[in-house]
Amino acid sequence: MRIGSIAILIMAFWSCDSSKKWETQEETKDLPKPTTYEGQVNRYRDSISAVFFSGSNQVLPKSDISPEGRLHYFPPNEAYRVKAEFEPITAGEIFRMKTNTDRLPEYKKYGILHFRLANQDLQLFLYQNVEQPDYLFCPFKDLSNGDQSYGSGRFLDFKADDLTNVADVVLDFNYAYNPYCAYNKNYSCPLPPVENHLDIAIYAGEKKWH
Repeated sequence: MRIGSIAILIMAFWSCDSSKKWETQEETKDLPKPTTYEGQVNRYRDSISAVFFSGSNQVLPKSDISPEGRLHYFPPNEAYRVKAEFEPITAGEIFRMKTNTDRLPEYKKYGILHFRLANQDLQLFLYQNVEQPDYLFCPFKDLSNGDQSYGSGRFLDFKADDLTNVADVVLDFNYAYNPYCAYNKNYSCPLPPVENHLDIAIYAGEKKWH
């Protein structure tokens, strides 16, 4: 996919919400499993930083590539790992999600996650990419955007199989991540729909790059 200039051009306009780009099993499968929640989160973050700063995903400018480089995160905080009630949406609407470019990828409304955080009852919609039905996409904005976190919002991913015949889901904002366009303007990234704008600050997950 990354061989030659044509492939690189395609990658530059690929939607940056694909879960596959975050797979890091090859880099971590031989390491001992952390025994604490904080250790698990930090191990995952270290693996993601390694992918970025090794240059293997070709997102960061060459000037930023460094074996010591790390992405910026809020400290792991289990208060932002909450149980959510999953409400499936039958015959969900298919719509074109806005991006930071003219690209309008098709998504289907798949379900709603109802949860409680900071003494508020909140909800987030899950969307299913028409071209990648196995993965569910949860883009969101919150009141930390533009200050501590990336201004256009952050993403969470789920697998459709994990939500089959379940009522409760773990919603963990410690794994919230930035879209590729937070680092490189050549990428086309979805913008969280208004229905996924939260009226609280989520001080968890990835911080803004610069």
